[in-house]
Amino acid sequence: MGEQRTTTFPQEILDQWSGIGVDLPALFSAGHLGERMSVQVTHADPERVVGTMPVEGNTQPYGLLHGGASAVLAETLGSVGAMLHGGPTKVAVGVDLNCTHHRGARSGLVTGVATPVHRGRSTTTYEIAITDEQDKRICTARLTCLLRDADPAIYRS
Repeated sequence: MGEQRTTTFPQEILDQWSGIGVDLPALFSAGHLGERMSVQVTHADPERVVGTMPVEGNTQPYGLLHGGASAVLAETLGSVGAMLHGGPTKVAVGVDLNCTHHRGARSGLVTGVATPVHRGRSTTTYEIAITDEQDKRICTARLTCLLRDADPAIYRS
C-alpha cells in the first residue's frame, strides 16, 4: 500500500542487538498480519514506539476503521516496546490488551504512539494512543506483556 519506510532505532539499541545477527526492522515489525494491514513501525526504542496504518483496507462494513485493526496496531507497538525493554535475552508475550475506541475514522492514516506505564523485570505495560491525521484521538489502548527467557534459536533463520 505505498512506500515502505525504515524503522529508526537509537544507537544504544543497535549496539545492544548487534552481536545477534538479526535484521532489527524485520524482528521489530508488525509481522505477517501487520504486513497485510500495511502497519509500518517508524521509530522504536523502549521509551517510545511509533507506527502508522492506513484506514483504507482496514475498515468494518460501515466504512469505519475496524476496532480490531486499532488493536493490531496497538499490540504491535506495545510489543515492540516490551521486546526492546527486555533486550535480546527476553521475549515479550502479550497477556492483556484493552482498547477504548473514542471516534471513528473513514480515511487517511492513523498513527500510534506507545509509551511505557510500567517496565519491570517480568512484565511491562504500555499505553498506546492512536490518532488520526488531525491529531484527534481515535483509540486509547493498554497492553501488558510477560517477559519470558528467550530461546536463542528464535533469532536464527
